[in-house]
Amino acid sequence: MMLQLAIDRPQGLSVIRQVADLVDILEVGTPMLNRFGLAVISTVRELAPGVPILVDAKVVDGGTQEAEMVFNAGATLMTVLSSASEATLRAATEVAGKYGAYVVIDTIGGSADSLPERSAYPERCAWVALHVSSDARKAGDAHLSAQISTVTRMHDLGYRVALAGGINRADLDAAVSVAPEILVIGGAITNDVDPRGTTEWMLSQLPDRGRGWSLGMK
Repeated sequence: MMLQLAIDRPQGLSVIRQVADLVDILEVGTPMLNRFGLAVISTVRELAPGVPILVDAKVVDGGTQEAEMVFNAGATLMTVLSSASEATLRAATEVAGKYGAYVVIDTIGGSADSLPERSAYPERCAWVALHVSSDARKAGDAHLSAQISTVTRMHDLGYRVALAGGINRADLDAAVSVAPEILVIGGAITNDVDPRGTTEWMLSQLPDRGRGWSLGMK
């Protein structure tokens, strides 16, 4: 099981050096991309050389142009929304192949119910992200538990799964119990007074740890 650290606020950049040797993937969150542009990808790359970077671009159209910008800036992975057209997804994955990069299918704002079997997607679609909207969580319209209950179905369809949506210490056991390949943690680490200690504790709760993994999905 891998740990992906989401950086959604500028102060999160100061945490990267403290935990870069522990996490498997660093995520440039959508607010960071909107605020700082593509330059933030280079910043994260300088802070954590060698750590794969996922850019949560939430692409829904313009797959070729969006992917070209993001991957040329140094990203390893980029999100395309599950609601995007098949043409957009295929355009983005074609560019990903040129850079040796990958696309992640993100279900935020939509539903995983309509996803086909994994084999319907190009090889460079690395996994599906079951992603709970922060606004929906704050409004009480959605909860992480709904995504947790979907993980097994996604596995049955052949996907690797990244589970995201405000996971913290209290939710960790429930999230781990359904065995997603990736846990996405944000504020529970970046807002903590001891981000390294919290990261080490969370890692100690994850089964099948190991840094020798492949981003690709056959």
